[in-house]
Amino acid sequence: MSDIQLKHFHQILMQWREDLMGEVGRTMILMQDEATNFPDPTDRAAQEEEFSIELKTRDRESKLIKKIDQTLERIEIEDYGYCDACGVEVGLRRLEARPTANQCIDCKSRDELRERQLHG
Repeated sequence: MSDIQLKHFHQILMQWREDLMGEVGRTMILMQDEATNFPDPTDRAAQEEEFSIELKTRDRESKLIKKIDQTLERIEIEDYGYCDACGVEVGLRRLEARPTANQCIDCKSRDELRERQLHG
């Protein structure tokens, strides 16, 4: 992969990470601002459900931030763009679609097929 391509993916990943970190900050502010003790149990339950959904989303995003950080490390050590399983290049189209991809499409498809077979 050329230096220009690596810089391109580095910028994409940094922007994605920045956007996710901004969402985390907005969620914290939102939850603090909207934390109201409703006297009505239905209103209180609805608010708790909204908070629960928001926290689950942030948890998924937190895991994604970790994966982005790992991918950025791979760029730094010049290991980005190669499949962890077989070592071939992942492919630019796949990386454009999923910049954190660490497997080529063939290996990823095999893993997903195995997963479906094991867990029905």
